[in-house]
This record gives sequence, C-alpha cells and structure tokens, in this order.
Amino acid sequence: MNKTERRKEEHITIALEKNVAAHHNAWDAVFLPHNALPEVDQHDIDLSTRLFGKNLGAPLLISGMTGGFARGKDINDNLAATAEKFKIGLGVGSQRAALENPKLKATYDVITSYSLPLKIANIGASQIVLWDKKKVVEYAQQIIDMIDADVLAVCLNFLQEAVQPEGEAHAKGCLETITMLGNELSVPLIVKESGAGISMSTAQSLMTTPIAGIDIGGAGGTSFAAVEYYRADMKGDRHNMRMGKTFWDWGIPTPSSLMQVLRVTKATMPLIATGGIRNGLDAAKAIAMGADIAGIAHAMLAPATRSKEDAMFELEVILKELQTAMFLVGAGSVEELSCVDVYYDVEN
Repeated sequence: MNKTERRKEEHITIALEKNVAAHHNAWDAVFLPHNALPEVDQHDIDLSTRLFGKNLGAPLLISGMTGGFARGKDINDNLAATAEKFKIGLGVGSQRAALENPKLKATYDVITSYSLPLKIANIGASQIVLWDKKKVVEYAQQIIDMIDADVLAVCLNFLQEAVQPEGEAHAKGCLETITMLGNELSVPLIVKESGAGISMSTAQSLMTTPIAGIDIGGAGGTSFAAVEYYRADMKGDRHNMRMGKTFWDWGIPTPSSLMQVLRVTKATMPLIATGGIRNGLDAAKAIAMGADIAGIAHAMLAPATRSKEDAMFELEVILKELQTAMFLVGAGSVEELSCVDVYYDVEN
C-alpha cells in the first residue's frame, strides 16, 4: 500500500469512527415557510430535474467520497447501485491514486457497471498544477475515461492540504490550469470545494474561466482539518494535532457561500450545494436558496460501508424527507421549490 492509498484508507476510517463534523451547521439557521394550504397532493410531487443535460430522478448528488484503496471499491459499488435505483448523480473521490497505481482503477470504475444518469470524475487542484503542462489534458482525460464520466470536478481542497503533514499546498497557476482544461476537455469542467466554501471573490475569479458549474462545498459538514487532527493523533504528531484543532471550523458556511456565489453567477451556471447536507430537509433548503441540486456525502458513507440495502434505505428516507418538505411549502416541482421564500437567520 503506497502513501496515497494508506492516506485514503485512514480518511475513511476516521470519518466512520470519529466525530469529524464542524461544531456548527448553518443549515440550522435556514428556515422554509410552512404553507398550511399547500394545494398539492404529496404523491403528485415531481422530484425530477436536469443537470449538465442529464435527466435526474431527484435534485440530489452523492458527492465524491472515496476510491483508491481496497475497501473503496465496495463502498463505491454500493453507492452506484443506490444512485442507479433512484436515478441520481454520483461522484467518486480523487482519482490520483489510480494514476499512480493502475491496479486501483477498479476501486473507481466499479461504478461503470451501473446505469447512472450522471457520473462525476475527480482530481485535486493541488495535483494538476504539478503536472507537466504538456500532459495536463492527457492525464485529465485518463481520469474521465476511467469512469466514463459526464463531468470532471477539479477539487479545491487547500485547507486539508495545508494542515496535513504530507500535504501539497500548491495553488499558484491553478486558474490558468483550470482555464486550459475547460477549453480542451471532452466533457464539462466544474470546480468543487471540499468543506471550506467559495467566496464571492473566488466566484468572480472562476467566472473568468470556461467552467460549466460550481460545487460550493461549504463549511458545516465534515471538517477535513478535524480528519487531519485525528490522523495526527494516531501518529503522535502533536504539531499537526494543533493545526487540525486550530482550523477545525475554518471556512464559509454553505448557505452563506451559496448566497455569495449566486450574487456573482446570477443563475447563469449550475450550482451544487454540498457541505453539511444531512437530510432531505437540508437539501430542500439549499434548492430553495438557489442551488440546482444538493450534494450529500457523510450521511451516505456509513450505510454504504455496510450494504447496498442500507445505502438504498438511507437515500429512500432522504428523498422522502425532501418530498415532505416540498409538500409542506406547497411546491409541486423542483422549479416551484426554487421560488419559495427562505429565511436565513445569520445570528444563529
């Protein structure tokens, strides 16, 4: 097992066994208005939507979490079976490990065994800026082809890179490389944050590139600084334990990040709201605030490590919660939900 593979295994183990959540989830400060006369039958509510030209059964995405180590194959298999059943999108974790070790491709391409409406490939921004400029598009295309992806996500995970001992906090030239990929790739390119959010100024910078969408990835859910705190604790690394603890709650809360990005994009490109989405009610809040779909990750991780049945049960409940929230605000469709007024209490 190489360093990348071992690190991926540690990340999943810690996320399953430790409390790595941010200390505050701002979705608790977002409120939807109760409609006592919804004038719609709950069973008639239509959850279907479109994203990147693909038809989805619901405005949900299982965000990229894993791959690149042995157990990741079973997790991705269970997640793919679930995404197929409910006709929603699925992302995989960073595919760097499979570029380094082709034997690990199976931990990602297992999802190609399923008929999925939307597959999202994944590579870290701190990796692409280190690639030979002549090879960037070639390597990115290999990642896309690995899972027959419909979209490639460049993952901005600089918080995690900055606080982990083997982190690669290389950001210089990132916008230039994103621009190159957006112009050259065979599929749409999106930019995805990993738990620290996108600010208004960052969104303005991204709008100068040919990306096709933004995944907000705000603070409030899994804290990757917390994950690195526990990794450091396992190794007796007091220095990086301190770093993880200090930056545990770093980042822009997802609802705030979503509002900032919307001010810049003005609904001209798809926005995915990930970060602290725990259930269908949180997803409904995100869509009412202006996201096209909501991305859910940690809530699906533990069920997917157990079985397909457990993963399917969890997602079925999440979809029922989403439908119930839509019923209680009187929204018969995703489009109607996006028009519902939202109250965001920034004091709580």
